[in-house]
Parts: sequence; structure tokens; C-alpha cells
Amino acid sequence: MELAEITKIVDDKLAQGIIDGTNIGNEMRAKMKLEIEEKGLKPYLVTLLVGEDEASKVYVNFKEKACNAIGIKNNVFRMSKDTTEEELFAKIDELNKNPEVDGILLQLPLPSHLKEQDATMRISPDKDVDGLHYISAGKLWVGMPTFKSCTPAGCIELLKRADVVFKGASAVVIGRSNLVGRPMVRLLETEHATVTLCHSRTKNLGEITRRSDIIVAATGWEGLITADMVDPEMKSVVIDVGMNRNAEGKLVGDVDYETVKDRVRLITPVPGGVGPMTITMLLSNTILSYKRKLNLE
Repeated sequence: MELAEITKIVDDKLAQGIIDGTNIGNEMRAKMKLEIEEKGLKPYLVTLLVGEDEASKVYVNFKEKACNAIGIKNNVFRMSKDTTEEELFAKIDELNKNPEVDGILLQLPLPSHLKEQDATMRISPDKDVDGLHYISAGKLWVGMPTFKSCTPAGCIELLKRADVVFKGASAVVIGRSNLVGRPMVRLLETEHATVTLCHSRTKNLGEITRRSDIIVAATGWEGLITADMVDPEMKSVVIDVGMNRNAEGKLVGDVDYETVKDRVRLITPVPGGVGPMTITMLLSNTILSYKRKLNLE
């Protein structure tokens, strides 16, 4: 599909109140592909897949296809479920030292005998395109250039594409994980929104969400945000990061979409909202790493 066609789909969906993450991601990827071709860029992403987790296999396959579609060289090292910490660290160290490798992605979860945090921190911050290293997180909080965690960075791109005004807006982030919630707060603050962070022990959550212009739900609680929890004047923009399976096995978010969608200005669906943006931002970070290596950024 041509870029102009994708852009029209995105704009049509926005007119309907839907932030279409699938096609916003496609729009961004089309622009990345054009840049790679026109400038002769040669970014290289390596993924480490340890064990036999079926969901991880599917996700890695999506990433491979996304890289191939826009011209990012990529390789997947598949390691046994019995891989030792020493073997995993040796492979990470090898990739850290390889000047051709721009990004290293350690696919999670790892087998239970491996410590995810220790393995993630083994990756060089210069190649941490997932934005999970504590150095990357620290740089984000003090306002230094760094790789931003992919999912919250994708949420910001969705809001920007929808022309949401950040400056002076009241925002609430529900969920305080290091993967999404905490970096989401910092990214919204960087855009000059005033942010409240809520979690499982927050009292009167509905009072906070009803007065918020931007609501980001990232808890993993099916149907947490209901129609009575959004502003009745339909001013809110809702970003649903949740990915849950309901009793019928259907993929749903943290927001009760059917009851909320007609009471807000804009909303992301699940699936097809935030999810596609995570891989898109991974691609973006890999290109950024390549540019930094060559002092192009």
C-alpha cells in the first residue's frame, strides 16, 4: 500500500475517533523504508530467543518480517531452553563487541533459571534498542538523549499523530511498571503535560480519570476503565496499553472499549492500537543506533 493511502486511512479513522495504531505504525515504517533506501543506511538488529516460549516465537517472527519489510538487516540467535547464564552472557558480550551490530534485543520471558534483569543489564546501553537498561532509564529521567522504552514511546507517537495537545494537559497513567508506566510518566512530562501516576492502591481512581485529558491504562486488568470513569463532556483521549484474554479467549484491553468509545474524543482499540507501535519503535531505535554509531544523529 502506498504511503498516501495509509495516511488517508489513518486520517479517516481519527475522524471517527479511533487512533489506528496499525496504520500509524505502517505510515511510520513506510517513511523509515524510504529513508533507508534514499540514504543507503544499513542498520543491523540481533534478537536473542532463549527457550521454546510459543508467544515469543510468534513475536520474534513479527519482528523479523517488520525488519525485512523496511530494509533492516536482522538475525535471530535461537538458544536452547537449557542455555546457562554463562553461555547467554558470552553471546551478549560477543554482540556488544561486534561493531556491525546496532541493536540487541533479548526476547522475554527467559527460562526460569535465568535472571531477566541480570541478562538485560548485560546488553550495552549503546545497543539497548528496547530501552530497558537502567542507564537508558536514568538518562530518560534526567533529560539526556537515550533509547526510549518502545511501548511508551509508541504511545507518545500515537498521541502526536492524533494532534493531541500535551502542553498544559492533565494526564493520568494507570500502572507503575518499569516497562511502561514509569517511562510513560516521564515522556508525558517531557511533552509538558501534568501527570498523575496511579496504581492498584490508588483511592477514588474514577475521580482522577474523569478530570484527565489523557488517560493511559497499562495495568493488565481487563475492563478496568469503564464509561463512568471518563469525562462526560467527551474531552478525554484514551490510550489502552492492556493486552488481556477475556473468558471467551478474545483479546481485550484495560478499557471497556464498547462502553467507553462513545464517551471520549479519541481512543485506541485492542488489538490494533498500541501493540503495533512497540515493534515500530524498536525499528526506529535500531535506525537511531546506526546513525549514532556513524555520528549521523
